[in-house]
Amino acid sequence: MTVCSIQEEEQNDSSLFQSKISKKLPMVVSGKGIRIVIEDPYTKERRAVIDGTTGAAVGSLGHGDEEVISQIKDMVGDCFYSFTTGISNYHAENLSNFLINQCPKNAFSSALFVNSGSEANEANMKIAHQYHHEKGDYNRTIFISREKSYHGYTLNCMNISGTRVDEWKEMISPSPKVSNVYPYREMNIDENEKQYCQRLLTELDEKFKQIGPDKIVAFVTEPVSSSTLGTVPPLPGYLDGVRKICDKYGALLIMDEVMCGSGRCGTFCTWAQYMDLNNGPDLQSNGKSLGNGFVTISASLISPKVKNAFVKGSNFLKGGQTYHSHAFNCRVTLAVQEKIKRDGLIENIYKTGNYMGQQLIDRFLKSELNSTSNKNKIVGNIRGRGGFWSIELVKDRSTKEMFTKEDKIYELVNNVCLKNGLACMVIGGLEEKVGDHIILAPAFTLTKSEADEIVDILDKSISEVEAKIF
Repeated sequence: MTVCSIQEEEQNDSSLFQSKISKKLPMVVSGKGIRIVIEDPYTKERRAVIDGTTGAAVGSLGHGDEEVISQIKDMVGDCFYSFTTGISNYHAENLSNFLINQCPKNAFSSALFVNSGSEANEANMKIAHQYHHEKGDYNRTIFISREKSYHGYTLNCMNISGTRVDEWKEMISPSPKVSNVYPYREMNIDENEKQYCQRLLTELDEKFKQIGPDKIVAFVTEPVSSSTLGTVPPLPGYLDGVRKICDKYGALLIMDEVMCGSGRCGTFCTWAQYMDLNNGPDLQSNGKSLGNGFVTISASLISPKVKNAFVKGSNFLKGGQTYHSHAFNCRVTLAVQEKIKRDGLIENIYKTGNYMGQQLIDRFLKSELNSTSNKNKIVGNIRGRGGFWSIELVKDRSTKEMFTKEDKIYELVNNVCLKNGLACMVIGGLEEKVGDHIILAPAFTLTKSEADEIVDILDKSISEVEAKIF
């Protein structure tokens, strides 16, 4: 069965080298709050839709925040480019202090600012490697990561990612992998959560021993999985267990919070909801909602343990990029983060986002559990935390059968949602690994009425899709 077959007209009128190379895509021309206005580049027709995923979980303040925009106008002429080994700027220093103070006490003592999540993860890998060299350990060259993970689009980040590997297999050298936390599909029928968690930790411990513990630089993981797997929170005890294994073998723990962090899940450090606050990660990457999309920025946060090894060693960070700690980007980001803190928006997205998640569960899973109608038959699982939620789509809820790539269910769902006024991220699944899923990551300013509107549009859209395929 082919659920959706899209016939596109032959066009070759776009100069942008992007997903649809020869075709102009719908253009965002303005935005306010959780809504954006998109324009058809051919008909020039415009309409407002809810931005349900804020790009790729980038939006924190939402669109068109007048307070920060006013500040940005004043900043433009007052920020100067500065990158060299002998010069810094106060804006980067101020942002570093602010972010460190947003994290659990003594979790981090330094920060490095770059431009994207990929760059932050690249920086963390290089810092981790140099950390061992600073301690006189030159044998560690291998990173362990998870099978269905995604850590960025640079070659090193693709090495530690667990998806899309086959597309670039001639260019990359994939790192060793262990299983993700994915109870919907991978917890055995005869297991409870505690047993499943222990099985995953045992697998990681065995992977260290198999490779050779003295060869491992670090274990890299997302506390709440991002777009590839679809916002799966960790099991109770999982991250603390991972921390103990890394300590046991002298490896670092790198936490990738590019998509799930910076308040997205309801605390600035997402891991803080699931780990011992006194024994967090050694390195953490942040990005996405840090700057609300006003600027391109990401961060590497460095623990006191790692920083002290550098200070006691060479006291020098190898290499650098042109826009490291860019003054303007850091100043804009500080303005965004200060407003988020002042207005309690992280607390708001935790409360209102969890409300939205519960409405999704009630609407799609609980109310139709015993129904014999077609309604909500393709909703298999709903999972998430705070302002980060996913709906996994299935052909058959009872068997969890996945749609195939040829079904193109993700394209159909995406098109119907957009038609009905909701822009969201719909991810085509990895056949036999991960199902197709819808991701929601609205702005931290989300209200209950806006959450209800998102749920209503999804209900209408999924019902329309089901009517087409059953």
